[in-house]
Parts: sequence; structure tokens; C-alpha cells
Amino acid sequence: MRNTTLCYITRGNDVLMLHRVKKKNDVNQDKWVGIGGGFEENESPEDCLLREVKEETGLTLTSYRYCGIVTFVSDRWPGEYMHLFQADGFSGEPRDCDEGVLEWVSRDFLDQLPQWEGDRIFLDLMWRKVPFFSLKLRYAGETLAEAILNGKPLR
Repeated sequence: MRNTTLCYITRGNDVLMLHRVKKKNDVNQDKWVGIGGGFEENESPEDCLLREVKEETGLTLTSYRYCGIVTFVSDRWPGEYMHLFQADGFSGEPRDCDEGVLEWVSRDFLDQLPQWEGDRIFLDLMWRKVPFFSLKLRYAGETLAEAILNGKPLR
């Protein structure tokens, strides 16, 4: 299982989203996701978060919260523990990203963008500021087959 971070950076009612359109063989091709990536040796979740946000956006986070851990299980891709963050403070201006196109998107419009079905679950938990949670998402291909929140099935 690999460890990654994912962060949703907010500015008022807008969220900085990454439209994944630049990488070849990208599991997230054409999807809209937050900012993040894989841990490097000896990094904590916070270390990875700050580095990935800086590398992908040019922003320096000044205020963020650790929302939960999302476990991804798939019949196509390796397993992943994704450490979810939400940030509402930063310095700098977004710059071009080599993984896709960065765009500020209204939270009201997010549901209309192509996303993984499970992303909608953890985004809802994050926006509602549910206390730190553990969410397991099991995919069969690109279809969400199972969602378990804090050990209890959601479906």
C-alpha cells in the first residue's frame, strides 16, 4: 500500500482543483481532483502535503487541517492510503502544473465535474467537518463497489 496526500485548497467558496489532462497513463485522466501526491522517504503526512502543494501549485500553505485517511482498494491498481487535508490559508499565486490544469472552481459547481464516485463521499465529510475519519473505498474497475466509514458500510 502506498501513502499519498490529497489537499483541497479553498479561497472563500472556491476550491483549487486540478484537471488531470497532461500525464500519460494517468489513473485520474480527465478527472478533477485536489492537489497531492506520494510520500518520499521519511516524510510525515504534513511534510508530503506541504511539499506536494508547493511543487504542483507554487503555493505555500499557512493554514490546513488533517481530515482523515481514505483507503483505496481496487482490482486494477495498487492499494493506497490517502491522507486527506483541507487548507484555507496560503501565500503565493498558483502557477502552471505539469500534471494538469489548475482552476479555481465554485464549491457549488464541483458536483458537475468528472470525479471519482468515492471523492464525492470524502468531500462531503470534509465540507461538513466530520471529525477525523477512516473511509475505505473499494473499486471494481472505475465503479465504486463498497464504501466503509469508520468500520461501518455506507451502502
